[in-house]
Amino acid sequence: MKQFKFITSLEEFEQATKSPAALFYFSHEQCNVCKTLKPKVLELISENFPEMEVYYVDTVLYPEVAAQNRVFTNPVILIYFDGRELHRLARYIGMNQLYDVIAKPYEIMFETA
Repeated sequence: MKQFKFITSLEEFEQATKSPAALFYFSHEQCNVCKTLKPKVLELISENFPEMEVYYVDTVLYPEVAAQNRVFTNPVILIYFDGRELHRLARYIGMNQLYDVIAKPYEIMFETA
């Protein structure tokens, strides 16, 4: 199973956005909803989108990264394809909803040859 890569600076975030497909999970350790959702997100990506990179940003430890990305609540998921933010999901995020927003662009990027 995939593991989250930790983002600790704006420079790391900018570099990570250059991945062909990336998911950024913004949260913090005191958020109970975040703790429940985090392993589900990792499982969904690992099982369905193996080429997608997954990153974690702790909004308490690295508030400048959160603020620069206009993240002011937890959890927030940003989906990037080809260096551009395509989707932003916040607060109450369903796994079916997350799957649906990733599936089509992922298919276009990785399964069309």
